[in-house]
Amino acid sequence: MLTSAPGVDPLAVEPSTTPPPPRPGSRVLPALLLCALMGAACVYVLPQGLQAQHLLAIADDPAQIADHALDGHFDSDIATQEIEAALRTGDADLAHSFLELARERQVALDPGLAARAEAAFADANSTRAGIESFAMGFIGGEPKDLPSFAGTALGDLFVFGDIRDAAREGSRMVRGEAADELVLGLAGVGLALTAATYASGGGAAPARVGVSLAKAARKTGQLSASLAAYASNTMRRVVDGPKLRAAFANASLTEPTVAIRAARDAVKVERAGGLLHLARDVGRVQSKAGTQAALDGLKLAESPREMARIARLAESKGGKTRAILKAVGRGAIALTLAALDLGLWILGALFFLFGLVSSLKAAVERMTLRYLHYAKRRRLARQQKFAAMAVRG
Repeated sequence: MLTSAPGVDPLAVEPSTTPPPPRPGSRVLPALLLCALMGAACVYVLPQGLQAQHLLAIADDPAQIADHALDGHFDSDIATQEIEAALRTGDADLAHSFLELARERQVALDPGLAARAEAAFADANSTRAGIESFAMGFIGGEPKDLPSFAGTALGDLFVFGDIRDAAREGSRMVRGEAADELVLGLAGVGLALTAATYASGGGAAPARVGVSLAKAARKTGQLSASLAAYASNTMRRVVDGPKLRAAFANASLTEPTVAIRAARDAVKVERAGGLLHLARDVGRVQSKAGTQAALDGLKLAESPREMARIARLAESKGGKTRAILKAVGRGAIALTLAALDLGLWILGALFFLFGLVSSLKAAVERMTLRYLHYAKRRRLARQQKFAAMAVRG
């Protein structure tokens, strides 16, 4: 029989065997609630963060930006509406551009509508229509399609168009009438580039084409205000205004060499680096996507950098460029969210993902700790029970 020391209760349990009280850190419910909140936040933020990361990855590729902008915003109904609207206004080129875009994106169209668009495009590019457009472009200098632009470009290349425009604006200034100094300056730059084109064996032709289109866009109101302001500011550094106005006030189509010489004296082409880059980009758009696409680009772009992006888009999309610019506008060349906003979405996604992982870790630790405390209390309770039975027995 077991005996105990005098003054000691045989049923007493050593202090070390007393089950520890539950620790505050072992409470699981707050950790689970935090997990739920972080999980709900991640469900919303993570897709946005992944989307932001994708957009930042394609930020320098206008073709991919355009494809992203078209996703979910270009379907059969939109394509049909745009083609019908273009046909009603007689813009067969735009209708055909939407037709090409629909085919590329595998958007179903009514066969009859597609046939109408094809027929209108073929008629607009027929020999008769081409001759008429060529003549209008050569005489008026306001291109609307490829044949009319060919006439405009030919007129400018043979200095007819530039002398006509420069003489008109120069004489208006001399008489004190309202004149467009930008058209006058572009005409002067065009004449100087014509001389450079002949001298370089065609090396300056892309810039020469771009200047013709920029001048036509200005005359027809299709040059954006921002690009017009940029070109005007550049002209002040490139063109000697008084000398050019005086030279062209009495310019004559019968003396083209005099006009070219005057333009070369008044225009400092070596100072027109940025303007020439802009003109080359316009020429690239025209060569890849057509005259109207170039004019649409000049109307949409707000800086030479944006015109360069439109040129890259045209090189990738070709004849579909007009439809893309019409369908999504500036969304075809620039992200709708700034890089800072996209970066914040990415940081937010990382923050909530880290919070979810941390809260899961804390919840698992607390559940494990709670279980260990529970198991320890049960074990100590059994030990107490056995000790008491041993004392009594």
